[in-house]
Amino acid sequence: MFSDIVLWQWLIMVVCAILIGINKTGIPGIGPLPVVLLALSFPAAKSTGIQLIMLCMADLMAVTYYRKKANWNIILKLIPFALCGIALGSFVMRFFDDSSLRIAIGIIILAMAGLNVVRRKFLKPDMIPSHWIFSLLIGLAAGFSTQVANAAGPVMAIYLLSMQLPKEEYLGTGAWYFMILNFLKLPVFIWEGRIVPESLYIDLCMLPAIILGAFLGVVIAKKISQQSFELIVQILIVISAIKLLF
Repeated sequence: MFSDIVLWQWLIMVVCAILIGINKTGIPGIGPLPVVLLALSFPAAKSTGIQLIMLCMADLMAVTYYRKKANWNIILKLIPFALCGIALGSFVMRFFDDSSLRIAIGIIILAMAGLNVVRRKFLKPDMIPSHWIFSLLIGLAAGFSTQVANAAGPVMAIYLLSMQLPKEEYLGTGAWYFMILNFLKLPVFIWEGRIVPESLYIDLCMLPAIILGAFLGVVIAKKISQQSFELIVQILIVISAIKLLF
């Protein structure tokens, strides 16, 4: 697998590793961009496996920083529903070849981008229901989208918004939630053949870039407007996702 990777693919992976680090520590909302870049650069199933290991490494950093800030009532409420969503996503994956998986990832990413816009522009915390059925739907949607495309961030953001958590508790709850889901997904991805031994070797090479991204996230968050940064990223996400569809 190493010998098959050309220079531009290595560069894409480095960029994605940095973006994942930034997303975890400073600029929430840019998570779908690495999904699309990797899917455009590698076979779709293998791209999600490469990204999952990067996410797990970045999750460990985020949880280390926010280890005491999580709201475990929220996490424990959502995890069972998310596991059902992961099981559903794993079942659906059986019917996807590489081409159809690219299209599915593109559709999910476009849906998540649209959801992110709606969340930021139109939704206020008091407009989002808190009924247990809403928790069920959010858990299922998050589990399904993270299993198929590693792209559950916008769904979780809407739910945490409805909880009206303090900023650090918001970040800590999200960090623990996604770390648990991502590590639970690892054996499933291995069983599905989306992660192979070479994936681990490749991602270990990306660890310095993930660490760099984690530091950059803290710096960027202080230096530039998050709204402006995310607007640029959202545009890139939409363009890239449309390319996946065609």
